[in-house]
Amino acid sequence: MKELALNILDIAQNSIAAGANQIAIAVRESVAADRLTISVKDNGCGMEPEFLAKVTDPFTTTRKTRKVGMGIPLLKMEAEMSGGELRIESEKGKGTSLTACFKRSHIDRPPLGDVAGTFMVLIQGAPNLEFTYTRETDRGAFQFSTAQVRALLDGVPLSEPDVLAWIRGYVEEGESGVL
Repeated sequence: MKELALNILDIAQNSIAAGANQIAIAVRESVAADRLTISVKDNGCGMEPEFLAKVTDPFTTTRKTRKVGMGIPLLKMEAEMSGGELRIESEKGKGTSLTACFKRSHIDRPPLGDVAGTFMVLIQGAPNLEFTYTRETDRGAFQFSTAQVRALLDGVPLSEPDVLAWIRGYVEEGESGVL
């Protein structure tokens, strides 16, 4: 994939397909430690140990429409090619946690991309789910939660175009404050 934000979108869509109603996305970036870490945690159905053991194989997928699943294998390859690793923990009935670590300065690390846009697309596609987004850098941290916004909107759906535009702007502003 051209940017890591698209990987985040793919993994979060897997979480939605797994029945998650809470998805936490975190991007931690440290120039001092030369690390970029992306994590996606959900409370979906989780994976059986047998499936988890082979989930990074492109010919392992839960999809019925095609026999190939490239999202997780590509993310693993991108992490390893840039001096990092991919870790996945999952427990049937409890959820899944995926963490991709990259050497931040590595020439083969894809750019992070438009995480605010990715977050907005996720909310638009699944406005009733609870999403949190955390962005941490050496300068500080920013956190966004759909639950907090939903409480302020007094019944206005998150999928309303004006609300989505505000969410995107708010996340972009929060990110720029810690970059």
